[in-house]
Parts: sequence; C-alpha cells; structure tokens
Amino acid sequence: MNSVYDVQQLLKKFGIFVYMGERLLDLELMISEIKDLYYSSLINKDELHKALSILRNEILIENNRRKSGEEHGK
Repeated sequence: MNSVYDVQQLLKKFGIFVYMGERLLDLELMISEIKDLYYSSLINKDELHKALSILRNEILIENNRRKSGEEHGK
C-alpha cells in the first residue's frame, strides 16, 4: 500500500466507497473507516498503520495546498 488509491482499493474490498466531493472530508472519513475495519479485526495492525500514515500525509499535503492557494489569492 503506497497511495490513497491503494487505501481506496482496500476499503473497496469491504464494500466501502467514499466520495463526498470534498477531498479533506473524504480523507477523514477514510481514516474513520480504516479504524473501524481494524477494530472489527478485518485488517491487521500493519495495514492500519500504513493506511493511516498515507491518509494523514495526504491531509497534510492538501492543507498545505489550500494554504498556499490562499496566500496566492491575496
């Protein structure tokens, strides 16, 4: 697992499709779903940590993208 797409494919295996139309909300919902899968013993600890790392990193990237967009818009 190396990308958000890979995390989406993992969720898809369990019939979970996340698309709210807002990137940050999608990522946060994916984090919640990944945790639920782990607490239900459907994924292992390594999958949990890898998926959370990918999603949290993507949230940081998205927040930086938005911040620099706001600065350029001034």
